[in-house]
Amino acid sequence: MSKSQQPLMSEITPQTEDFSRWYLDVVRKAELADYSPVKGCMVIRPYGYAIWELIQQQLDKRFKDTGHVNAYFPLFIPESLIMREAAHVEGFAPQVAWVTRGGDEELEERLVVRPTSEAIIGTMYAKWIQSWRDLPVLINQWANVVRWEKVTRPFLRTTEFLWQEGHTAHETEAEAEEETLKMLGVYKEFAENVLAMPVLDGQKSSSEKFAGASRTYSIEALMGDGRALQAGTSHNLGQNFARAFEIRFQGRDKALQYAWTTSWGVSTRLIGGVIMAHGDDSGLILPPKIAPYQVVIVPIQRGNWQETVLPKAKAVQADLQSLGVRVFLDAREEFTPGWKFAEWEMRGVPLRLEIGPKDIEKGQVVLARRDTREKMPTPLAELQPRVTSLLDEIQQALLARAIKFREEHTSSSATWDEFTTAMEGRPGYVVARWCGRDVCEAEIKSETQATIRNLPFQQVPGGVCVHCGQPAVTDARFAKSY
Repeated sequence: MSKSQQPLMSEITPQTEDFSRWYLDVVRKAELADYSPVKGCMVIRPYGYAIWELIQQQLDKRFKDTGHVNAYFPLFIPESLIMREAAHVEGFAPQVAWVTRGGDEELEERLVVRPTSEAIIGTMYAKWIQSWRDLPVLINQWANVVRWEKVTRPFLRTTEFLWQEGHTAHETEAEAEEETLKMLGVYKEFAENVLAMPVLDGQKSSSEKFAGASRTYSIEALMGDGRALQAGTSHNLGQNFARAFEIRFQGRDKALQYAWTTSWGVSTRLIGGVIMAHGDDSGLILPPKIAPYQVVIVPIQRGNWQETVLPKAKAVQADLQSLGVRVFLDAREEFTPGWKFAEWEMRGVPLRLEIGPKDIEKGQVVLARRDTREKMPTPLAELQPRVTSLLDEIQQALLARAIKFREEHTSSSATWDEFTTAMEGRPGYVVARWCGRDVCEAEIKSETQATIRNLPFQQVPGGVCVHCGQPAVTDARFAKSY
């Protein structure tokens, strides 16, 4: 291993030794989140929340560009409302938290702490929608939800987490399906172009669809340990929730009919996905578009550096900030430059800018990429365009690297022996023919721990199921998952 390839933060467990421990080390040491006194809940620290804010801002713009508006609905849902949709209740029952007392009084009706908002939002839509002229309703909310999880891990699965949930109502089935797929496309574009995290989009199997939905679609990302992560979902709810909550309207033909509804969401789980998709043994590697600091400036503390180097570093900072680049100037005297290099590598800042007395004499700075650790002396006169172009290059390079990793960890299996051999360890995706039966899917999961992540949109019949040998209806993407 060359010096440039050696990990700089020995406190972080190597990925090859224990990927799960590596992940927890990075979350803690990069100060993304911390454990809270409430079991299963996390505290999102400022650096981690800054990443979420950038995700939120860029997604929110995409939602508004597609005609959606934001609103907010209550955290508490009366028991009578949540019980109206039977499949929905059954699906969420094990994860529901209940409120039974308010102050010193027993509540007349128990309240659910929001696990998702179809019930409360459906109830309000029933009040607001009277005519076809009121449609479509395109609302999103940014909120927290609570799901009583037994096994938790920061960002990936916590009892309380932050998310957005879109809820829409439409005049026709075709419009609802168009909306469902449109928002899946928004998620896919965002994951790939902002998070640099390539995803596979497709339809969930019947057993994996959202409780109460007609169809569920997902985007699935592959993590650095070969496990898959469900990164976002979009649900066509059909008329199921409209019937449960009486969302009816007078149609163009004057007849009373039920609306067609959808819901879709992503959460702070995306931060966990970014950590595991891009990180290395030195810590985080953040795509520039969601990095709280895209550039960190480290002045070299030699001689009277506060009179010579620091003013120049501040001028460079101001110049880059004028371009909209997020810059942090690390002028802390109590830490050496070498310590700062390792610290900011661990925190995943895309570009480090070093400037010292000798650099000033030469009219240059030294740029260092986080993804490749390449060091580049750069004339000050060329700095601004060089930084912006490098940030674009890093963004694209991370996506390309992740796509290459996914391709290298995707295989096909035609027989059960091939499938079980391929599923040893954490191989990534294994594509195989499947019969479409829930019982067969359950047996595959029981025998291999692999689940169907989703089904490709192009479903070609023919062949036989990899497990049971019955006629197949589609290819399925199998993987072990988070």
